Amino acid sequence: MAFNSFYDYEAETLQGDVVSMQEYTGKVVLVVNTASKCGFTPQFEGLEELYKKYKDQGFVVLGFPCNQFGSQEPGSAEDIENFCQVNYGVTFPMFAKVNVNGEDAHPIFKYLKSELGGLLGDNIKWNFTKFLLDKNGKPVERYGSIKKPESIEPEIKSLIDAK
Repeated sequence: MAFNSFYDYEAETLQGDVVSMQEYTGKVVLVVNTASKCGFTPQFEGLEELYKKYKDQGFVVLGFPCNQFGSQEPGSAEDIENFCQVNYGVTFPMFAKVNVNGEDAHPIFKYLKSELGGLLGDNIKWNFTKFLLDKNGKPVERYGSIKKPESIEPEIKSLIDAK
Protein backbone atom coordinates (compact mmCIF):
# COMPACT_ATOMS: atom_id res chain seq x y z
CA MET A 1 0.00 0.00 0.00
CA ALA A 2 1.33 3.41 -0.93
CA PHE A 3 1.37 5.94 1.87
CA ASN A 4 0.71 9.40 0.54
CA SER A 5 -1.37 11.01 3.24
CA PHE A 6 -0.74 11.76 6.90
CA TYR A 7 -3.96 9.89 7.60
CA ASP A 8 -2.48 6.63 6.23
CA TYR A 9 -0.20 6.29 9.26
CA GLU A 10 -0.57 5.11 12.82
CA ALA A 11 1.53 5.35 15.96
CA GLU A 12 1.68 3.81 19.40
CA THR A 13 0.88 6.00 22.40
CA LEU A 14 2.95 6.06 25.60
CA GLN A 15 0.29 3.76 27.05
CA GLY A 16 0.79 1.21 24.24
CA ASP A 17 -2.41 1.88 22.28
CA VAL A 18 -2.17 2.13 18.51
CA VAL A 19 -3.80 5.28 17.13
CA SER A 20 -4.58 5.94 13.48
CA MET A 21 -3.82 9.46 12.34
CA GLN A 22 -7.31 9.35 10.80
CA GLU A 23 -8.49 10.26 14.32
CA TYR A 24 -7.21 13.77 13.57
CA THR A 25 -9.09 14.22 10.29
CA GLY A 26 -10.42 17.76 10.05
CA LYS A 27 -8.04 19.10 12.71
CA VAL A 28 -5.04 21.38 12.43
CA VAL A 29 -2.16 19.21 13.69
CA LEU A 30 1.24 20.15 15.09
CA VAL A 31 3.63 17.16 15.18
CA VAL A 32 6.65 17.68 17.44
CA ASN A 33 9.63 15.45 18.29
CA THR A 34 10.20 15.99 22.00
CA ALA A 35 12.77 15.25 24.70
CA SER A 36 12.70 15.57 28.49
CA LYS A 37 16.32 16.60 29.03
CA CYS A 38 16.86 19.18 26.30
CA GLY A 39 17.46 22.92 26.40
CA PHE A 40 14.22 23.25 24.43
CA THR A 41 12.21 21.09 26.87
CA PRO A 42 10.47 24.19 28.35
CA GLN A 43 8.64 24.39 24.99
CA PHE A 44 6.29 21.77 26.45
CA GLU A 45 4.73 24.70 28.32
CA GLY A 46 4.03 26.68 25.15
CA LEU A 47 2.80 23.59 23.30
CA GLU A 48 0.37 22.81 26.13
CA GLU A 49 -0.86 26.43 26.20
CA LEU A 50 -1.58 26.33 22.45
CA TYR A 51 -3.31 22.98 22.80
CA LYS A 52 -5.53 24.15 25.66
CA LYS A 53 -6.36 27.39 23.88
CA TYR A 54 -7.33 25.85 20.53
CA LYS A 55 -8.24 22.18 21.13
CA ASP A 56 -11.96 22.97 21.15
CA GLN A 57 -11.56 24.76 17.82
CA GLY A 58 -10.05 21.77 16.03
CA PHE A 59 -6.34 21.86 16.91
CA VAL A 60 -4.13 19.13 18.34
CA VAL A 61 -0.47 18.77 19.29
CA LEU A 62 1.07 15.31 18.84
CA GLY A 63 4.27 14.73 20.81
CA PHE A 64 6.78 12.09 19.74
CA PRO A 65 9.63 11.56 22.22
CA CYS A 66 12.99 10.91 20.55
CA ASN A 67 16.37 9.91 22.01
CA GLN A 68 18.42 10.51 18.83
CA PHE A 69 19.82 13.91 19.80
CA GLY A 70 22.33 13.86 22.64
CA SER A 71 20.48 10.97 24.36
CA GLN A 72 18.11 13.57 25.82
CA GLU A 73 15.15 11.20 26.14
CA PRO A 74 16.60 8.14 27.91
CA GLY A 75 13.56 7.20 30.01
CA SER A 76 10.84 4.61 29.65
CA ALA A 77 7.34 5.45 28.41
CA GLU A 78 6.23 5.72 32.04
CA ASP A 79 9.15 8.05 32.87
CA ILE A 80 8.31 10.27 29.89
CA GLU A 81 4.62 10.42 30.74
CA ASN A 82 5.31 11.25 34.39
CA PHE A 83 7.85 13.92 33.47
CA CYS A 84 5.50 15.63 30.98
CA GLN A 85 2.53 15.61 33.35
CA VAL A 86 4.35 16.56 36.56
CA ASN A 87 6.58 19.27 35.09
CA TYR A 88 4.41 20.73 32.32
CA GLY A 89 0.86 19.42 32.84
CA VAL A 90 0.86 17.98 29.33
CA THR A 91 -2.61 16.83 28.25
CA PHE A 92 -2.04 16.59 24.49
CA PRO A 93 -1.42 13.14 22.97
CA MET A 94 2.07 11.77 23.57
CA PHE A 95 3.31 8.80 21.60
CA ALA A 96 5.89 6.10 22.23
CA LYS A 97 9.55 6.98 21.73
CA VAL A 98 10.55 6.98 18.05
CA ASN A 99 13.51 7.69 15.82
CA VAL A 100 13.01 10.60 13.46
CA ASN A 101 16.14 10.17 11.30
CA GLY A 102 17.79 7.19 9.66
CA GLU A 103 16.57 3.91 8.24
CA ASP A 104 14.47 3.13 11.30
CA ALA A 105 12.82 6.55 11.48
CA HIS A 106 9.11 6.33 12.24
CA PRO A 107 7.08 6.33 9.00
CA ILE A 108 5.23 9.50 10.05
CA PHE A 109 8.54 11.38 10.21
CA LYS A 110 9.76 9.87 6.94
CA TYR A 111 6.55 11.17 5.36
CA LEU A 112 6.71 14.63 6.97
CA LYS A 113 10.38 15.09 6.01
CA SER A 114 9.67 14.04 2.42
CA GLU A 115 6.88 16.63 2.25
CA LEU A 116 8.77 19.43 4.00
CA GLY A 117 12.55 19.19 3.73
CA GLY A 118 14.68 21.29 6.04
CA LEU A 119 17.82 23.41 5.86
CA LEU A 120 20.01 20.32 6.27
CA GLY A 121 18.18 18.32 3.65
CA ASP A 122 15.41 16.14 4.96
CA ASN A 123 17.03 15.21 8.27
CA ILE A 124 15.70 16.67 11.48
CA LYS A 125 18.44 18.66 13.18
CA TRP A 126 17.36 18.50 16.84
CA ASN A 127 14.54 17.98 19.34
CA PHE A 128 11.39 20.11 19.13
CA THR A 129 11.27 20.33 15.34
CA LYS A 130 7.64 21.08 14.53
CA PHE A 131 5.49 20.16 11.51
CA LEU A 132 2.20 22.02 11.02
CA LEU A 133 -0.54 20.32 9.03
CA ASP A 134 -3.79 21.82 7.79
CA LYS A 135 -7.29 20.41 8.34
CA ASN A 136 -6.84 18.12 5.33
CA GLY A 137 -3.68 16.53 6.73
CA LYS A 138 -1.44 18.42 4.32
CA PRO A 139 1.93 19.43 5.82
CA VAL A 140 2.17 23.20 5.32
CA GLU A 141 5.11 24.38 7.44
CA ARG A 142 8.21 23.06 9.21
CA TYR A 143 9.79 24.92 12.11
CA GLY A 144 13.20 24.35 13.67
CA SER A 145 13.82 23.76 17.36
CA ILE A 146 14.52 27.41 18.12
CA LYS A 147 11.03 28.50 16.94
CA LYS A 148 8.93 28.88 20.09
CA PRO A 149 5.42 27.42 19.99
CA GLU A 150 3.78 30.75 20.84
CA SER A 151 5.44 32.38 17.81
CA ILE A 152 3.53 30.08 15.42
CA GLU A 153 0.15 30.84 16.96
CA PRO A 154 -0.86 33.17 14.08
CA GLU A 155 -0.31 30.37 11.54
CA ILE A 156 -2.26 27.93 13.69
CA LYS A 157 -5.15 30.38 14.09
CA SER A 158 -5.17 31.08 10.35
CA LEU A 159 -5.42 27.35 9.56
CA ILE A 160 -8.16 26.86 12.16
CA ASP A 161 -10.13 29.75 10.65
CA ALA A 162 -9.64 28.58 7.04
CA LYS A 163 -12.78 27.28 5.36
